[in-house]
Amino acid sequence: MVDITGIASEHQAEIASYIREDNLEQANKNVVRAVPRVSFYTKYVKRFLDLLVGIIGFVISSPINLIIAIVTIFDVGFPIIFKQKRIGRDKKPFTIYKFRNMTNETDANGMLLPPSQRVTKWGSFVRKTSLDELLNFVSVIKGDMSIIGPRPLINAYADRLHDRHQAIYAVRPGLECPSLHKVDHALSWQERLDNYVWYVENCSFMLDAKLCVRIVSIAFDRKETKVRSTARHGGFLGYDKEGNIIYTKSVPDQYVERFLDCHGYKSLQEAIDARNGAK
Repeated sequence: MVDITGIASEHQAEIASYIREDNLEQANKNVVRAVPRVSFYTKYVKRFLDLLVGIIGFVISSPINLIIAIVTIFDVGFPIIFKQKRIGRDKKPFTIYKFRNMTNETDANGMLLPPSQRVTKWGSFVRKTSLDELLNFVSVIKGDMSIIGPRPLINAYADRLHDRHQAIYAVRPGLECPSLHKVDHALSWQERLDNYVWYVENCSFMLDAKLCVRIVSIAFDRKETKVRSTARHGGFLGYDKEGNIIYTKSVPDQYVERFLDCHGYKSLQEAIDARNGAK
């Protein structure tokens, strides 16, 4: 297994396409499609509560957002808002908003440095405390997101998901969707996606209430907060034929070798050096 987190994102996407081409069809045969739970609560009450909590949350967080906005101006300058397209319910695209926490520093070739090298100290703080997520109350009010629901994945992942994990698009993405019970580690990609699908299959008022309590308990649990904020699982690439997830930190050798042969690189380090503009 090989860690490919250092190579360019477009090269990671290329390797993901190899994995999808080889394995997704078979992986779909080995999974059971999820059946989203539909009830009066999921159809009507959940959206009403989202709107109510979203408005209250936005009003309460406004002074904090103002402070973050001012600090962001001095930290990274304008624009202070970062916008990114995500895929929501029924695979409809929507825009999420966050305060910027990275600089626009580039390498010798004029390409942006990896995110880990551009995040500022202030940016690291707002990320660890999830303060950069407060603007998502806007998305909740608009109806693009829910308070509780699967976290919105980046658009590139949508076509990599097998049929069971595709169930996350049956509901609005949420601000948070923690595991129901406390765990002593950051959830892996497999655990995270399985947890999202489990939520979709079991959504109810009582479950949402319990998960809200979990979110509060996590916020006051320093150990769990630290574990979640420092977890580095890499990016989701796809599955092997049995449906086990492949991610950027653990890629089967065959796909890396295929990528290297295609581009004429002798090693992965050569590809990383090319990305960083090394001579």
